[in-house]
Amino acid sequence: MNAKTVLPAVGMTAVSMVLTLAVVVMWLGTAMPWPVALVVGLGIDGGWLATLAYERRLAAQGDHSTPVTAVGWSFGLIATGVLIAHALTEESAGAWLAVAWLPIAAKALWLVHGLWERTALTGEALDAIQGIQQEARDEAAVARARLRAEATTEETRLTAVTQAGARVAHVQARTADTLSRAWSTLETAREGEDTGRALTSVTTRVTPGVTPRWELPVWGPTEAVSVFALESAGALTDEALDALVDQIRHSETPALSYREMASRFRTAGHSASEVRLRAAWKRVAA
Repeated sequence: MNAKTVLPAVGMTAVSMVLTLAVVVMWLGTAMPWPVALVVGLGIDGGWLATLAYERRLAAQGDHSTPVTAVGWSFGLIATGVLIAHALTEESAGAWLAVAWLPIAAKALWLVHGLWERTALTGEALDAIQGIQQEARDEAAVARARLRAEATTEETRLTAVTQAGARVAHVQARTADTLSRAWSTLETAREGEDTGRALTSVTTRVTPGVTPRWELPVWGPTEAVSVFALESAGALTDEALDALVDQIRHSETPALSYREMASRFRTAGHSASEVRLRAAWKRVAA
């Protein structure tokens, strides 16, 4: 896996070193003996190669040295400067400037290779990461499918409930319409001119000249009323109210309190306002 980054870095370094050495020999060889120019070129390339080798040794040990890195970049900048200066003195400056970036590019490739090594993982770790990612994708897909299924089920349920409610409402509307028409028919029959004569002919012991009234049936629940309540439905006089309050008050020994007497008074089916009931209590208990 390291070959993906180390081979380009090695190739770029070799090309830039050869190019630097050739430029130094050709450029300085006209001003000084070529052996001296060769030594200068080898010095630049040798310094760069030495610092690069030391950097690689530190990287293999998991260490890093800022001064060594700075020296290495300095040699790279020197080589690039030499190439640029040579290009500016030549007639075809563009062609030489096009290759002047090779030393800096070589250093950049070694930087990328170092980053690759620091972030590289083993095959087992990569397989574990892929397994975790695949498991997460599977769980997310299952969760999305479950949510979609639940949403579809809820939509179906709501549709069924809505349709059932609409059917119930339709039946109730038809029933109400039928009852309304039946009630209207009963009301028409009740208020008709011939209703009294028909009822008189089928009712025994009817007072002459009096036509019994046909009451409409009552729809809905009814509650039975006791005979005592019917008898006491009329408004009580003060004397009768006093006697009834006194009777309930002394129904037990000791005498009942007002709250107990009032509760039994209402339970028995009697009717009287709170003001009259309390006034009767005061008159009896005085």
